[in-house]
Amino acid sequence: MSRSIDYGNLMHDAMRSLIRQVLEDVADHGLPGAHHFFITFDTMHPDVEIADWLSDRFPEDMTVVMQHWFDDLQVSEDGFAVTLNFGDNPERMYIPFDAIRTFVDPSVEFGLRFETQEGDDDEDDLDEAPMHVDPDDEDAEPKDAEVVSLDSFRK
Repeated sequence: MSRSIDYGNLMHDAMRSLIRQVLEDVADHGLPGAHHFFITFDTMHPDVEIADWLSDRFPEDMTVVMQHWFDDLQVSEDGFAVTLNFGDNPERMYIPFDAIRTFVDPSVEFGLRFETQEGDDDEDDLDEAPMHVDPDDEDAEPKDAEVVSLDSFRK
């Protein structure tokens, strides 16, 4: 009987714990300085809760921005809920941590990317930059967001 250490899942758990800690601090104290987040998540995850019009517009994944306007951030062990503004339309959403594909704080060039799990044939999809939707600008066209890989921080 062969047993091995699953470093991939252990690393993902640690990365999700880091995101949880950061969001808990933001919920308690607000965003410090120029910090802001681009969070890309799987809209098809069974526990994601977003408005129907958002899931229709973003049938696979979506990137939200937490910067100038967000409200009522609540963080739990498994995910977070937040109200974001989409063209003067506040929308409440719940995002489980295991639905997150990327978490980026461009103000300090920090980013996490969760690799696709086994059995997912679309492994190369994460190499593409996610779409960025500015929730404060209803007329803005989606534009590419920069994804920072952990490799860029290794010496």
